[in-house]
Amino acid sequence: MNCEECGKRPATLHLTKIVNGKKTEYHICEHCAQEKGDVFAGFHNFSINNLLSGLLHFDPMTKKSQEPVQKPLRCETCGLTYAQFSKSGRFGCSDCYTFLGDRLDPLFRRIHGNTQHIGKVPERTGGQLKLRKELEQLKSTLQHYIASEEFEKAAEIRDRIRALEQKIAQS
Repeated sequence: MNCEECGKRPATLHLTKIVNGKKTEYHICEHCAQEKGDVFAGFHNFSINNLLSGLLHFDPMTKKSQEPVQKPLRCETCGLTYAQFSKSGRFGCSDCYTFLGDRLDPLFRRIHGNTQHIGKVPERTGGQLKLRKELEQLKSTLQHYIASEEFEKAAEIRDRIRALEQKIAQS
């Protein structure tokens, strides 16, 4: 596809704007984008690492950027700091998750909505794991029933939780 502005060079910048439900697409070359200036400024330098870095320093409670921590978190195995991780988006070794874990939970919660994997469990290895997963779901349901003051249903769930806990303890 050629540039919509000059028609000479291939379009390397593809921008889609949606304003009030109206979709407008632009397909232009890098040269024309630089000439246009403000409309396309910064899009040719887009980086996933910069996006991740922005997420790492964003505090959703205050909607402001967090100040860097005074004492840098550092992996004891490879020496990677949290600041280095936030710039690259990559761990230095397998131990980085352990040392940086406290700072990663809020990030995972924002990106994935949870800090635990909630996927399928393999049939041959999932016996105990399935029971624990079901237990967690029942506890969540119990809290919901208690909050909505449905105590009869909550009592039923409580009894199922106790039975499941006994089953887990026996295995």
